[in-house]
Amino acid sequence: MQTDELTGRVREFLAAHDPAGTQRLDFLRARFDAGLAWVSFPVGLGGLGLSRAAQPAVDAAFAAAGAPDNDPLSIGIGLGMAAPTILRHGTDEQRQRWLRPLWTGEEVWCQLFSEPGAGSDLAALGTRAVRGTGPDGTDGWIVNGQKVWTSMAHQARWAILLARTDPDLPKHQGITYFVCDLTHPGVDVRPLRQITGEAEFNEVFLTDVWIPDGYRLGGVGEGWRVAQTTLMNERVAIGGGAVPREAGMIGALSRTWRERPELRGPGTHDALMKLWVAAEAGRLAATRLREQLAAGQPGAEGSAVKYAFARLNQEVSGFELELLGADGLTYDDWTMRRPSHVDWENRSPGYRYLRAKGNSIEGGTSEILCNIIAERVLGLPPEPRADKDVAWKDLPR
Repeated sequence: MQTDELTGRVREFLAAHDPAGTQRLDFLRARFDAGLAWVSFPVGLGGLGLSRAAQPAVDAAFAAAGAPDNDPLSIGIGLGMAAPTILRHGTDEQRQRWLRPLWTGEEVWCQLFSEPGAGSDLAALGTRAVRGTGPDGTDGWIVNGQKVWTSMAHQARWAILLARTDPDLPKHQGITYFVCDLTHPGVDVRPLRQITGEAEFNEVFLTDVWIPDGYRLGGVGEGWRVAQTTLMNERVAIGGGAVPREAGMIGALSRTWRERPELRGPGTHDALMKLWVAAEAGRLAATRLREQLAAGQPGAEGSAVKYAFARLNQEVSGFELELLGADGLTYDDWTMRRPSHVDWENRSPGYRYLRAKGNSIEGGTSEILCNIIAERVLGLPPEPRADKDVAWKDLPR
């Protein structure tokens, strides 16, 4: 389908659904049903089976018409991580149940992966899922464990969950992937206050939480394979999003440079230009990566983009504080908040500096990403792994 034909379809839709006269949720549901939500998804699941490269033209046409969006910053985990995983590994029934309310934002999603003892080494996770019978007599799983660093858990209805179903197998083999209903009894969500004074994240305690077997994605014991789809998409979502020139952290620094000429000193211009060029190179690399992804699934290259994004954000925010001197030490507000997304551009330099420290942790630590880049992109020998063939129950903890 050509771009003109696709935008023509958008115009026809807008003629039948006036954005100004249609309730927001009704508009979004109709857009999904018309295949104009994520056009690369199959027909009947919000898409038209087209290339991902066609999506920007559709989004731009809706934005130009003043149409409501689905608040993508607030539902990014569902859009960027849960949806691609459900599409690739879910059953037809699961796709029909979850994808539409996920895209419209009616149901918020979160990610229950990391644990206090299994962050960088995610495969060492200890949350257990044991076969059992539900209250209605159906087959399913009883889950016990603790998850940590869970964004949006306090607002989410659903969670993508990794749990260990066979401790007698090596750690990568005994994991199964589930969807967990956070309204079920036994789910306890508690805020985690971070260095910024806010609580974007949560710790989640699971006590005898019932999950029907119909909420399992992929086969029993295939959770690690399914999780790779989530993790690769997560890294692209964090570091490879479509942004205009001078967006995000480098845009805030550039504004400070232009608006505060009295701060400029010897060598600062060269330092700024090096960071600006690195940011632009990263933006263009992310654009190229998205074009490569248009025909397939994310690969290890997404780890490189996310790694560069984290390092650059920390360098840029650090330079901005040095440039501002004493002014950079002030902080706008220590009030406890629970933001739905990170706002780089409209917060203080102090906030940007503190929040950037998390970039090298979330979505895979920079150390783990370096291993992935070395082994899967550069083809270097893997690190020795003495626990590769040892049953999880026999690993020291």
